[in-house]
Amino acid sequence: MNTGKRMDVTIVGGGMITNDLILPSVYHLQRGMVRNIAVCALNNPPLKALKENKELREAFPEQEFTPYPALEERPDRNFPDLFKAVLAEMEPRQAVVVAMPDHLHYSVVMEALKHNQHVLCVKPLVQRYDDAMEIEELARDKGLFVGVEYHKRFDTRALMAKREYGLGHFGEFVMGEAKMIEPYFYRHSNFQNWFTCDQSDPFTYVGCHYVDLVYFITGLKPVSVSVVGIKGTFPNGNEGYMWANGRVTFENGAILSVTDGLGYPDEGAGSNEQCLSMFCEGNGKTGLIKHDDQFRGVSHSYLDGIGCAGSYFNFVSPDFFRLVPWEGPGYKPVGYGFQSVAATLRTIYRIEKEVAGMTETSSLQRRREMIAEVDRRGIIATPANSSTNELVMEAARMSILQDGEIVDIIYDKHPHVELRRKN
Repeated sequence: MNTGKRMDVTIVGGGMITNDLILPSVYHLQRGMVRNIAVCALNNPPLKALKENKELREAFPEQEFTPYPALEERPDRNFPDLFKAVLAEMEPRQAVVVAMPDHLHYSVVMEALKHNQHVLCVKPLVQRYDDAMEIEELARDKGLFVGVEYHKRFDTRALMAKREYGLGHFGEFVMGEAKMIEPYFYRHSNFQNWFTCDQSDPFTYVGCHYVDLVYFITGLKPVSVSVVGIKGTFPNGNEGYMWANGRVTFENGAILSVTDGLGYPDEGAGSNEQCLSMFCEGNGKTGLIKHDDQFRGVSHSYLDGIGCAGSYFNFVSPDFFRLVPWEGPGYKPVGYGFQSVAATLRTIYRIEKEVAGMTETSSLQRRREMIAEVDRRGIIATPANSSTNELVMEAARMSILQDGEIVDIIYDKHPHVELRRKN
């Protein structure tokens, strides 16, 4: 980019996360540092849905995105490689948001880097450690920033816990339990087309949030993983893991149990169920970190059902993502979900503003320096500071496909995973 002007953002993927978090966040940033927005999807029905979303139109009046494929195309016509042409036409060193199913992240991220674009990728970055290292190396060579959208790192509760743990106020983590159960109606969404046993499972899809969060808070590396899944059938007949339970052991011997699924009742009061408990050992006493994330102390009962699945009484979380009135037009997003998206895009903007007017050699050196500093700070997840997640994901996929066999993470010259040998 090298001009310090407003940047363009292309979102690859038009599904649920784009509707619920990515697009409204980028729309708000368009009120300042973002210029043009494009959204590229496999076909145009999800793009039409984004265009016609009443809540987004009310929140962001007069704001638009360019759809790829065009809305005039037949809704049954697919364009699997269109994103490549869209990225190829972008001005260098803009921002690409990768919001695709997990198993497609690698190819889209690499295509963005190939075309000299900074990247924000929804979690997990990829499912193999070697792929993460390849991304890190290519991005470093080109002086491009890659951020991973582990939004729980931006929850004030998590940041408080990270600070207090670092100060020794809890002791050392030894035993924990995490849970994230997403709504049942996910089974009727596009999940049924890609969330199959051979591609993903609840542990790698949402359990990764809490494994990352424990590492984020404590700095302890995971060293072994065991995941067992319970299979079910989607409405379209595809088989997937509907439930999963994982056990992660950390380098100090601490154990984290993680329960995940696509099964929170649609009639339930919350949008999901999620929580984290971490018990810690101190000198003659114990410490505790406990986050009941599914209930943030706010309850609403509506005249008409407007909850996630049309429920009336709701435990409303004001902390992840909400659209609220503000001093400008429409509404603005608040919450740690928005802060996570904004942090990476603001970092990209700040990097490019810093190097505006520099020679290419000086610009590349300065971009690498700024990216390394973000890596060291460890707040925004990057390939350099969160690659333990890829090792956990790789181990988890190996384990669940082996009916829960223990998979060890080996931190040697070339970190990798190995199925534990039986004696």
